[in-house]
Amino acid sequence: MTAAENLKSTPLEALHVSLGAKMVPFAGYNMPVQYPLGVLKEHLHTRTEAGLFDVSHMGQATLTGEDVDAALETLVPGDLKGLKPGQIRYTLLLNETGGIIDDLMVTGVDDSTLYLVVNAASKDGDFAHIADKLKGRATLTRHEDAALLALQGPTAVQTLAKFIPAVASMTFMTSRVDTFEDVPVRLFRSGYTGEDGYEISIPNAAATTVAKALLAEPGVQPIGLGARDSLRLEAGLCLYGSDIDTTTTPTEAALNWVIGARRRAEGGFPAADKILGQIKAGAPKKRVGIKPLGKAPARAHTEIQDGSGKRIGEITSGGFGPSFNGPVAMGYVEAAFAKVGTPLTLIVRGQPLPAEVAALPFVPHRYFK
Repeated sequence: MTAAENLKSTPLEALHVSLGAKMVPFAGYNMPVQYPLGVLKEHLHTRTEAGLFDVSHMGQATLTGEDVDAALETLVPGDLKGLKPGQIRYTLLLNETGGIIDDLMVTGVDDSTLYLVVNAASKDGDFAHIADKLKGRATLTRHEDAALLALQGPTAVQTLAKFIPAVASMTFMTSRVDTFEDVPVRLFRSGYTGEDGYEISIPNAAATTVAKALLAEPGVQPIGLGARDSLRLEAGLCLYGSDIDTTTTPTEAALNWVIGARRRAEGGFPAADKILGQIKAGAPKKRVGIKPLGKAPARAHTEIQDGSGKRIGEITSGGFGPSFNGPVAMGYVEAAFAKVGTPLTLIVRGQPLPAEVAALPFVPHRYFK
């Protein structure tokens, strides 16, 4: 059996093929990297109108228990006790040394239920870890029967409101349950492009019907993984496995904002003493935005040096930013070099190229708050 034959499919695979998508392996799935429009135009279309992404490969689950928020807080540093029904929290699943097992979205459903969305490549490990650590306190139920679409861009709201009028009054990082032409859906006003938009959880059997209905609307185009990556990079959003992993702490990853005041005061999450110590005293390295000063992009694993030729870090994500109209990157540098404007040298194909630390995001977020 070949590797290709081992790949899983989302419920929308036949639709992607019919739309002319170029399919590639990603996180164990056969996924569309681009459509005939091409990555550059798909990216710019999402910034100006609305793009539809298939993110059904991601993991969805409910976590239930009498003290489910307190239980999950033993594994993540986010404030879940303060999460009201319909609110969404971005947080981090941590290991015992403070490394990031995954980043995830947690939605309050009711007093005893949370809804989780995790990354595709990590979902089996994530769910096994949560179920094991919270055994006896909470029960995790995976939703393999649910697809996930992301409708992103400035016209996403007017498009989706044609089918579900109530979405117009939702604010960023909120959720609701509704129907899309008689199909039950769970809606999240969130996404990973930096644009306003929604993620829509749908029964597998109805995924193609809903996707076709949205694609039939003026200004909606199918968007692949290529543009998804450049969109999130311009927005300064981390890709798990590239910009964050089990070797990085929230402080090193410049994600201290996920740890609210109560959690900082009380602790109670994995490696809390270490992480709170880094918040107070600083971490040895930090994730920063990096702007190459020429036209050549710097890709992942590019070495970063200071002016004397000393290695001080590495690029974790990089490429051309179509909306920024130039090369953009993120990476880790020693803390002494993390200030915006600090000059850097990037070793690209053996050649030293000038760069500088840049403020994130490269393109302003346009969430509806």
